[in-house]
Amino acid sequence: MSAGYGGGAPEGDGAAELALRDLVLAATVRIHRAGSGYAPGEPVSFLGSGFFVAPNWVLTCAHVVHAEEGGEVTVVYRNSPYDDPRPVPGRVAAMLPEQTGRPVPGSWPAPDLALVRLREPVGHTCVYVSERPNPHFGGTRVFYAGWTAPRGRLQILDGALTVQGTISAWSPEEQVRLGHNDLPSGVSGGPVVDPVRGEVVGVLKSRADHGGGGTSIGVERLRTLRLPADGEDVYQSVFHAHDRYHRDRQQSADSPDPTWADIQGELGARPGRTLTPQQRGELLGLLADLPPPVSTRGLLDVLRALPDFRVPSLVPAPRGWRDGLGLLYEHARQDGALKLVLDYAMGVLAAERPPAPSALAAERALWEWVRHTAAGLDSGYRHALAQRRTELLVRAQVAHAQAAFSGGGRDTAVREPVRSPLTARPESSVLLVVLRRGWEPDHCDWSVSVGGGTDQEPARLYEGERAPLDGLADHVAAPLAEAFRHCDEPGRPATLYAALPHLHLGLPVDDWRLTPDGPPLGAERPVLVRCSDRDQLPDETPAREAYEDPDAERRDRWRRLRPRPAHAEVLDCDDGVRRPVPDTAALRALGPQTVPVLCRPGDPRSADGPAALGRVLRAGFGVVLWRRRPDGVCGEFHRGVKTAVDDGEGALFLPGVLHALREQVYAGLTEAYWAHGTTLLYDDPHRPLPGTGDLLEAP
Repeated sequence: MSAGYGGGAPEGDGAAELALRDLVLAATVRIHRAGSGYAPGEPVSFLGSGFFVAPNWVLTCAHVVHAEEGGEVTVVYRNSPYDDPRPVPGRVAAMLPEQTGRPVPGSWPAPDLALVRLREPVGHTCVYVSERPNPHFGGTRVFYAGWTAPRGRLQILDGALTVQGTISAWSPEEQVRLGHNDLPSGVSGGPVVDPVRGEVVGVLKSRADHGGGGTSIGVERLRTLRLPADGEDVYQSVFHAHDRYHRDRQQSADSPDPTWADIQGELGARPGRTLTPQQRGELLGLLADLPPPVSTRGLLDVLRALPDFRVPSLVPAPRGWRDGLGLLYEHARQDGALKLVLDYAMGVLAAERPPAPSALAAERALWEWVRHTAAGLDSGYRHALAQRRTELLVRAQVAHAQAAFSGGGRDTAVREPVRSPLTARPESSVLLVVLRRGWEPDHCDWSVSVGGGTDQEPARLYEGERAPLDGLADHVAAPLAEAFRHCDEPGRPATLYAALPHLHLGLPVDDWRLTPDGPPLGAERPVLVRCSDRDQLPDETPAREAYEDPDAERRDRWRRLRPRPAHAEVLDCDDGVRRPVPDTAALRALGPQTVPVLCRPGDPRSADGPAALGRVLRAGFGVVLWRRRPDGVCGEFHRGVKTAVDDGEGALFLPGVLHALREQVYAGLTEAYWAHGTTLLYDDPHRPLPGTGDLLEAP
């Protein structure tokens, strides 16, 4: 390549660095338009670069491939400089972000990633993709490769770039800023390699408008690919194939060429300070033979169960078994790293998974790896491992016997999953906190957190400032999607709590959609409302009549409401006639089973305005129902609310009741239409809002 592009091998001139360069170049491809024919050396149909990440899978940028009709492209590759370029048809299988329309040059939003599946099987080499959950560089420089067409002639190039920082850290649009070298057009979609550890850590996204360098997207962003409702999970398919490829390539004796693990060993890379590259490759291949985690939350549960290991809050969260292993590298103690890896492998063996006869052999192989790797450790630890293995086998036999006794009739070779009762787990929830900016009433600050039960503050994932209230849904869609991935389980979507300012409690969060073609959030999961600024509620109570301890009143009303059947009390409407909401003293006199209902809180003809709902909250109520749309006949709403509340099992079950009604509305069941626009405030005084000091004494 020409000196003007600053190309060459990774920094240093050793044999290992040169061999790493050869491996990267062999897996780097160029992408052309489909259907226009192909002439070697002709750049007319050239779109950009990409690279093989797994057999028959190419990773590139979304802006490189998205303009093509139907997602059809041609991938041109060669395994060595002595091979003739070979074209093969491909189709775009997944993109981030999912977007329609032709891209404007330079404006494609991050993550800007795409996976292309080849239309026919071919033999080619693949890069080694880092399993570390977030990009950790071994040094301050990276190595890149890509294709370009200077002076009308296609050619591959490579070079070094300096790591200069992170753009939009902790956000869905996070990018790494790279500098020190000019990047010509066409290299977008090429690999970014950590030359110290010998692994691909990113994808070239764009070049700088002024000066040298550009930006890179971390490969960990692929973990945000949408989970399928059914069918293939592209993320798991690609990386299971990736890990099996490198395991099998290391075990094969068919070629004298060095493998990625060979080169990583020569570079001195040692994953997690305890495994050799060969051991790491074998373990990842064994994990890839198993079914993937049933959910991200299930994977996080395995990690949280590890002794003396604290799982950091990562964005995006680990999604596959390989990601969990990579997480151990950065957070393990030196003296306990190997035991931590072995404990993790045992946790994978014990994890819940669908029954699959093919998994039995994979489980035995993983156990044999654990047993063999632990041979140099103390006898007490080896004995404990053997006991855990025996317990797993016994539990599997018991589960099989129970299934056979109940008439399941399954083959005796089928292993039943080891299941934990869902009721034994704490509630899975996501918290969106919205705070009004007093000096800009049409804008807000926001944050998205996960978890947080009684006495526990949620772990904050994302936060933003000065977002317009009328466009807030677009700002928080990607953060919410990532937060749900942390918490959702099959058949058990996480609850969304929206903590909103009292003046904006009617924000239609349950009507928001994460994607244009997706269902409303309220039909997808329970969506409940909380108040984010209780200290700013309007207070119409004279000081002499004020409750001595409002927090105690709130806790007391919550405690007395939940165990009993509830009673709906419509406060602002009497058979279609508007009436003012009672004053605070009268509200406090309502019975402990009362669930206040507001039929007309948004009616501009009402004299109460926002003060009505604030008055109810001031009186200590933590469960309140209202409808956002006061138009239309209210009789159906009154009857529906009375049925849902009075005939139910109490306020504890109202979130599930309203979620079911929203599902029915989305499905078109007319008898549930009365619930459209109904909001449930469900504000547990024992669940803290992050940073607000709202944590009260435990129940």
